[in-house]
Amino acid sequence: MVAVGVALFAVGIIAAAALFVTPAVAGGLTAPLWVYLCTPLAPIGLAVSVAAVVVSESRR
Repeated sequence: MVAVGVALFAVGIIAAAALFVTPAVAGGLTAPLWVYLCTPLAPIGLAVSVAAVVVSESRR
């Protein structure tokens, strides 16, 4: 589950970076809708990773 959380976090961070890069590259146009929809994956991925680590450590 940690790997899934890290992957979600990475996609969310890339999408957040794309929000700032897209207007500079595309001449002031906003990012596509799917970029806006992917940005919440960063905190979701962080929460999944933290929860997976806490659960795995509590089982030891």
